[in-house]
Amino acid sequence: MKPLLFLLSTFLVVLLSSGWLYSQDDRLYSLDDCIQFALDKSVQMKNARLDVISAEKRVGETRGIGLPQLSSDFMYTNNFAIQTVFLPAVFFADDPATVPADAPPVGVRFGVRHLGQAGLNASQIIFDGSYIIGLQAASTYKELSQKALQRTEIETIENVTKAFYTVLINHERFSLMESNYQRLDTLYQETRMMYENGFVEKVDMDRVKLNFNNAKVQMQSLGRMMEVSKILLKFQMGMDVNNDIELKGKLSDLDLNINYQEKEQNFAYDNRIEFSLMQTETRLSLLDMKNSRAASFPKLSAFAGLGYNTGADQFSDVTRGANWFEYGNFGFSLSVPIFSGLQRSFRNQQAKISLMKNENSLKDLENAIDMEIIHSRNDLKNSLEALEIQAENIELAETVFETTKFKYQEGLGSNLEVIEADNALKEAQTNYFNAVFEVLVAKINYEKALGKLTK
Repeated sequence: MKPLLFLLSTFLVVLLSSGWLYSQDDRLYSLDDCIQFALDKSVQMKNARLDVISAEKRVGETRGIGLPQLSSDFMYTNNFAIQTVFLPAVFFADDPATVPADAPPVGVRFGVRHLGQAGLNASQIIFDGSYIIGLQAASTYKELSQKALQRTEIETIENVTKAFYTVLINHERFSLMESNYQRLDTLYQETRMMYENGFVEKVDMDRVKLNFNNAKVQMQSLGRMMEVSKILLKFQMGMDVNNDIELKGKLSDLDLNINYQEKEQNFAYDNRIEFSLMQTETRLSLLDMKNSRAASFPKLSAFAGLGYNTGADQFSDVTRGANWFEYGNFGFSLSVPIFSGLQRSFRNQQAKISLMKNENSLKDLENAIDMEIIHSRNDLKNSLEALEIQAENIELAETVFETTKFKYQEGLGSNLEVIEADNALKEAQTNYFNAVFEVLVAKINYEKALGKLTK
């Protein structure tokens, strides 16, 4: 048993060291990892991919209309009461001249009780303008679903990126708040010793403790907020919210140097998925107008049929197949629309109006995209300038706090000034992280406006 246990334990160690027994959630996730997970696992992406598959099946369905159509039919009829047919009496007289003029008709039953029929029918479209347009529309519809998939991908990247940065910022804030908490704890311990030695009053110690307790509550609240932001990230990724996830990355690693001219020099409206989607919808409107015109074209099709029928007074004679007789036919069908009460004309005018509306919407979207780029660019510039100021404010607040604390320890200032300096420092830190988040969101919105928000 010992050699076997040794082999099993060695095999287990190898598996663990190679990572085979770790689930995908047992590693650190970078932003790219989170985005890729969402693109693979989120419900929105899965449904968008299913829509593409459904569109492909729709193309196949439309194409199948133009292929030969085959059908078979089987029918059995039991004439338990054969219908009576009335014929003139002269039909049954040997000498029609002897039949009175007012002689009543004679009722005769024609037919047999049991009838059977089996047939095979085939048809084939030779020319149908609507079918040709339908094929083009189905392919365009497939293209529309593929572009909808791209839009869902962009939205997923946007949502995951913002949620990732939220977790990252909350983590940085929590780390900084822990430092603030330790700093206030040290200040409180020093103030308490000074109080015990008679150098400060009790109100001074209580004032520091009050600030210390508030910092403790804020840290606990931020810790819960960080967990909530993680849950939101997992939700956006399509991950089970009960799973644990750890992120890697630092705010200091972010590149916030933006070359606006370089980013915008190759911009084209086609880069925006919304514009591309509307172009496809415009082509669908154009095909709809062509389809309305095609309704006035002749339609030509071919058909053929082959079958057998039988009839007997006894059901056994039907099943025996002794009296089955063959029949068959083939031909062509030509349908030429002549006048539809002006319905086709009005339908064509409606399709033309729809096309004009789409073309107007395209021009309006171009203007809206231009406005969005200008707005997002200015918003990003303003956010970067605000971030620079907030970073400077943190340095100033830290300098003020250290100076005030030193003066207090040397007996040249009051602890009230220290507490005010500490509050100012925490406010500066909060403003700084808010500014960081605004910069990140503005950067995402700017890249999205340029159609460059990709993995």
